[in-house]
Amino acid sequence: MKKTINVLQFICPTGFYGAERWILALSKHLDPDRVRCDLVVTTEPGNQDLKISHEYKSLGLNAYEVPMSNRLDISAIPKLATLIREKQIDIIHTHGYKSDVIGVLAARKAGIPCVVTPHGFENSSDIKLRLFIWLGCQAMRFSAKAVPLSRQLVEDCKRLGVPENKTTYIQNGVDLSEVEAQPKPERDPKGEKRIGFVGQMISRKNIFDLLDIFDALHAKHPNTRLILLGDGDERKNLEQYAEKLDSNSHIEFLGFRDDRLELLMSFDLFAMTSTLEGIPRCLMEATAAEIPVAAYDIPGIDQLITHNKTGLLAPLGEKQQLQAHWETLLFEPDTAKKLAAAAKEFVYAHYSAQRMADEYTELFTQLTEK
Repeated sequence: MKKTINVLQFICPTGFYGAERWILALSKHLDPDRVRCDLVVTTEPGNQDLKISHEYKSLGLNAYEVPMSNRLDISAIPKLATLIREKQIDIIHTHGYKSDVIGVLAARKAGIPCVVTPHGFENSSDIKLRLFIWLGCQAMRFSAKAVPLSRQLVEDCKRLGVPENKTTYIQNGVDLSEVEAQPKPERDPKGEKRIGFVGQMISRKNIFDLLDIFDALHAKHPNTRLILLGDGDERKNLEQYAEKLDSNSHIEFLGFRDDRLELLMSFDLFAMTSTLEGIPRCLMEATAAEIPVAAYDIPGIDQLITHNKTGLLAPLGEKQQLQAHWETLLFEPDTAKKLAAAAKEFVYAHYSAQRMADEYTELFTQLTEK
């Protein structure tokens, strides 16, 4: 009888966003007779009550914490290596630049393989963040396998020097059971139109364009509102920018919310203006909820949305064209309904979390049989 493979998911969380929810989806769908999947997170001052740990434990799975005194506390490496040995971990699976660096080094120290899953690369101008990105990319080169979520991320890994024989593509998957269980509220067709965004407020999400487009739209259509869910380094600057806009009274920054899916269901349009993405989980959830989508046409998003088939796309930076797409989806209900239904059908057909978990199980099996 084959022994169960012990896998340790590892992330340095900054909230409860796509990567954190992705880990939950994968772990939930793995066969526990073949793969036992535990979680370890780092805790730092001011970031210690972590929702991902609570959610993980609610699935009946084990979650551990490695304390860090600051963002660059290298003592996390031997602590993690000790945990790996104590829990008899066979593989560590990392998510995020800092997690990749710490995880690869701890795996080497403990003598086990490390699987790295890049969820997307950042294009920030912040020097410290760029250093984290560079170190994370170097760490991927020394992992047992780098497993990007999208075909574009596969190409990015090659460009960053990750050897081709260390790269395996497993297409992203999402647990849609939460979306299925969430009722869609009755809406007044003549009521206020709600444009929504869900995600981290970081530079590559390019939310300033989102605000500009809404401001121009609201000038023509005052019965509109912009709802922004999420938090991040840029939130303060975005709020200050929004305060200067004529539409400010109709822009809401709600931060991280436990009722995220309930609010998502209330949107008339899901909008993104990202400049760089993997395959956004929030976008999968929006399509699964049959919310019409308009976004910039960039790699990652184009794997989910095909222009005029499953949503509407504009070239990157073309704010006026994207605004026109917003107007189409908000005020032409037949078009919006047709595209949203096609998007839901597509995401259910191609982005199953169970399919993703089965493919990861095969990868974990291959790595432990070597």
